[in-house]
Order: sequence, then structure tokens, then C-alpha cells
Amino acid sequence: MDLVKALASQYMKEQLPEVQVGDSVRVHVRIKEGSRERIQVFEGTVIARKHGGIGETITVRRVSYGVGCEKVFPLHSPNVAAIETVRHGKVRRAKLYYLRDRMGKAAKIKEKV
Repeated sequence: MDLVKALASQYMKEQLPEVQVGDSVRVHVRIKEGSRERIQVFEGTVIARKHGGIGETITVRRVSYGVGCEKVFPLHSPNVAAIETVRHGKVRRAKLYYLRDRMGKAAKIKEKV
């Protein structure tokens, strides 16, 4: 087991952003198209944070043009360039899957002061 931990710690990022469930975040993702590489931003609400260590992920949800879109981002992936927190949300649960059924003002999360 120590060999697995040593190998995993080699690829882990030192500085992880302070991201909690309920926060609105901007995730900068490296997209490779042929020989070119660019950064695309995905902005939304963190509805889940799972696992731990090298396999830690966050699920980010956004609604654009009335269609909900969720993406799962591994926090330690080299394809995730940066994660900025836009605002902190005030929530009382660890998973916000109930937001999938809500639209408009009902899907709003209060801001933590």
C-alpha cells in the first residue's frame, strides 16, 4: 500500500482551491484540438464532492438555455488548469442533487456572508 500512496502523492497538486458544496465556481479546463491547446471555462454550482486523495472529484452543474449540464472534474487532473470560486453558498447538506429537479428561482442558493 505504501507504494501506491507514494506513486499517487507524486501526481497530486499541492495547492487545492477552497471549494465547498454550494459554491459557484469557474473551472478552467485544457482542451486539446489536434496540435493546438486552449483553455475553456465552465462556470456553475458545485453540487457534489466525492472520494479523496488522488481520485477526488467535484460535480459542477449549470443551466444554459433551459438545459441542465453537469460535468465531473478530477481535482488533481493536469487538464484542470485552475478553479476560481465566484461566490460561497450557504447550504446544509453534502450533496445538492435536489437542484436537478428545480428551475429558476427555486434553484437559487443563498450566499454565505
